[in-house]
Amino acid sequence: MDRAKQQQALLLLPICLALIFSLTAVVSSHWCEGTRRVVKPLCQDQQGGQHCIHFKRDRSSNGRMDNDSQAVLYIWELGDDKFIQRGFHVGLWQSCEESLNGEDEKCRSFRSVVPAEEQGFLWLSIGGEVLDIVLILTSAILLGSRVSCRSPGFDWLRVDALVAIFMVLAGLLGMVAQMMYTTIFQITVNLGPEDWKPQTWDYGWSYCLAWGSFALCLAVSVTAMSRFTAARLEFTEKQQAQNGSRHSQHSFPEPEASESIWKTGAAPCPAGQAFRNVSGHLSPGAPGKVSIC
Repeated sequence: MDRAKQQQALLLLPICLALIFSLTAVVSSHWCEGTRRVVKPLCQDQQGGQHCIHFKRDRSSNGRMDNDSQAVLYIWELGDDKFIQRGFHVGLWQSCEESLNGEDEKCRSFRSVVPAEEQGFLWLSIGGEVLDIVLILTSAILLGSRVSCRSPGFDWLRVDALVAIFMVLAGLLGMVAQMMYTTIFQITVNLGPEDWKPQTWDYGWSYCLAWGSFALCLAVSVTAMSRFTAARLEFTEKQQAQNGSRHSQHSFPEPEASESIWKTGAAPCPAGQAFRNVSGHLSPGAPGKVSIC
């Protein structure tokens, strides 16, 4: 493999990495992570548990527990002891929250908690991420064909230009989609349902992967465009050199008048007049040749 193909193969690696980052970010649900403050349930079946409110029913006069709904419940937890912190994480598609026992999660659609006037922007954000993946995949296919096969009649410089254009478009679409999602999430935190609002939150690893894909897209675009520019200049210089060599081969220099006259032994005459060599009519002792017009 020559040096040019090695550079193209190395350029294919960040494209594939950007594609993996984007796919992982879209299908995962860890764009934002945090905790929610929820009220503990009553300890019905787990007496002595740490994730429920301990209570005591009022006993009737005969000493038995009164199961009537009017019975007085004595709750021992007060203030912050009545609440528990539950972890949650949110993605493009769903929002998941830890259960009381911490072993499984309860998930629901993120679109169901987004305000109605912001759901259109959520779909735009998802569409931007999908187009981002499509453009990165197209760039990977084009550059892969550039590395694997080489047809002498095909202009491969256009492939490099297309890769640069597609990657910069993918990066810009991803950036816009991520900023839209951030705005939608912040609005949902303020205006969303009370049973979903988080107490504390921060960006998760899926969000970092999405921005990592954006950085890789821009880096690949700049590299591909610089390679295209350098190859285009080199190709233009080669064409100019070939055209110059062909022109020099087809152009012959005209003999100078002085050289032709010197070879014939005659002096230059005015244009349109013939000259005659009279050296044969001179005497034997003449010093040289004389030409008359």
